[in-house]
Amino acid sequence: MSATTPENAPTVVKLGGSTVDDLADAWWDDLAEHARQRPLVLVHGWSKPLKNLGARYRDPSAVLRDRYGNQSRWTTPEVIEDIKQVSAALAVDVLARLERRGVTGERLLGSDGLVTAGEGERWWWKEKQLVELDNLVGPITGVDPTPLKGLRPGHVHLVTPLARNTAGQEVNTDADRAAAAVAGGIGAGQLVLVTDVSHLLIDDRPVHRITAEAAAKFRDKGATGGMRKKLRAAGEALERGVERVVIGSAPVTDLVAGRTGTVITRT
Repeated sequence: MSATTPENAPTVVKLGGSTVDDLADAWWDDLAEHARQRPLVLVHGWSKPLKNLGARYRDPSAVLRDRYGNQSRWTTPEVIEDIKQVSAALAVDVLARLERRGVTGERLLGSDGLVTAGEGERWWWKEKQLVELDNLVGPITGVDPTPLKGLRPGHVHLVTPLARNTAGQEVNTDADRAAAAVAGGIGAGQLVLVTDVSHLLIDDRPVHRITAEAAAKFRDKGATGGMRKKLRAAGEALERGVERVVIGSAPVTDLVAGRTGTVITRT
């Protein structure tokens, strides 16, 4: 992969699985225009499509909590196959939207040599008891950018954030943190986390700019649910050399320009 400069550094955009269907045509127009200006890598979630696939994915018991309080979807080989099924359909939709706007693209599975994961937690709370379970999840340990060859304006890479562990198994990973790892691995200038809220809120007030240190303090003491994961991902991206992370629901051009959303920087 050729060296990047601030002018041509890729952008990584993480699309929430629950947001894709709600993004307006104008949002996709803007994304395509951004993709024509510089290399773009998309990382997608799959929460809403998976829940729509079957009632068992909407059951609270499908989500486990480990002994440290971290939540994860209970992932078996069958769940991995369902994730791949809904992700394939989502990828067709996303790439078709961009192709209609003159931007070509291709889909990559993170587990096909892009993302590696470490050993996952084995002790999980189930029915108020801490039990040992096989759960195909794992923390991301590395990114090999080789599969993302040919990064260039006008051609988008869409990553499904599965990974492969040291035992060779495909495992589920958090999409926000996978996007952070990919952004660091390819030398991205910025990571954009597209969500269904316009800003990070602290004490019910929108935050327009915040340092990584202040964001980490809020993450550990005040943030909950999905925002807590996004703030963790933001910190990891900045630690991996990404210049800044933006969280918001607006068009990517507006988020990147800092006109809206929450910008998180190292200092």
